[in-house]
Amino acid sequence: MIYFDNSATTAIDPAVLKTYTDVATKIMGNPSSLHNLGTVAGRMLEASRKQIADLLGKAASEIYFTSGGTEGDNWILKGVAFEKRVYGNHIIVSSVEHPAVKASAEWLATQGFKVDFAPVDSNGFVKLEALAALIKKETILVSVMAVNNEIGTIEPIRQIGELLADKPTISFHVDAVQAVGKLDVREFLPERVDFATFSAHKFHGPRGVGFVYIKKGKKLQPLLTGGGQENNLRSTTENVAGIAAMAKALRMVLTDSEAKLTKLAAMKEVLLKALGAYPDVVVFSQQANFVPNIITFGLKGVRGEVLVHGFEAHEIYISTTSACSSKAGLASSTLTAMKVSPKLATSAVRISLDESNNMAEIEQFLTIFKQLHAKFQKIQ
Repeated sequence: MIYFDNSATTAIDPAVLKTYTDVATKIMGNPSSLHNLGTVAGRMLEASRKQIADLLGKAASEIYFTSGGTEGDNWILKGVAFEKRVYGNHIIVSSVEHPAVKASAEWLATQGFKVDFAPVDSNGFVKLEALAALIKKETILVSVMAVNNEIGTIEPIRQIGELLADKPTISFHVDAVQAVGKLDVREFLPERVDFATFSAHKFHGPRGVGFVYIKKGKKLQPLLTGGGQENNLRSTTENVAGIAAMAKALRMVLTDSEAKLTKLAAMKEVLLKALGAYPDVVVFSQQANFVPNIITFGLKGVRGEVLVHGFEAHEIYISTTSACSSKAGLASSTLTAMKVSPKLATSAVRISLDESNNMAEIEQFLTIFKQLHAKFQKIQ
């Protein structure tokens, strides 16, 4: 089996799974309990929080645990919007955001907020001048992802931060789910970022656990209320085993990151060169200003899901668009925002690599693609 769908989810690392199992079996207390078992669980919880904060260069008090990226995005957009409603009702998100952000913004529009979608250029990068033109005195939140999950663009987070430098009343949120292990932390968490979202299963941690960064002094309303956990901002008993495993996974993915990125870039270069040799293949993910693990391309005249199943027959696993919307059979929302024709957009497939992949798998993929390409040419 060759697994090239790592942007959808990564395999949990065996060492991370061991941490999860050890904590789940040996630390049974509820961290909110007053007895010793609760104290032990609470210490593990706070040690994990501090480890994550240290790895990101932030304070432990700025890290809050969630169930993953979708909850984090929903919480930040809705929590900030309602917290700051007295100051304004205007929100700006980019037109290439993950559905968790885009759908949250669209829901807020039904609640009396005004939402603008910042356009992107033909390569998927947010247009800074156009974003700047959307800002008004009622603007309370700007949300732009660090790395696009569909084609791998590295969005200009630092430049957007500079654009907002003299606008302290506007909160700046970054969906950093796809950035961990692919970008330097300083690139997706510069000082101007107020909120950021993370999900463990994107970096070899367990599913169903994540965290958000909330800069000290920034306020938002809770999405979940009840027991008052996470400083009264996210009520529910914390998943201590999952959180400890996530902290371990984050430390591991950031270890030797430069060597891992070099390996990914070399594999991507081979793929780009080989796919670019086909006249009927359109590649949407380049090398410059794109992460090294994502390659999205379309084979003209062949729907993406057909190509996905063609590879699946050979036990090679790729995807069409975002895993959260691919089963709906929709064209890539990112490519649509880039004004790619609907017919070409529905042909798009995504390869998303991991440092565990190797050149032998790349060669096997290209061999099978050559066979599938010949087959589709005959059919057409």
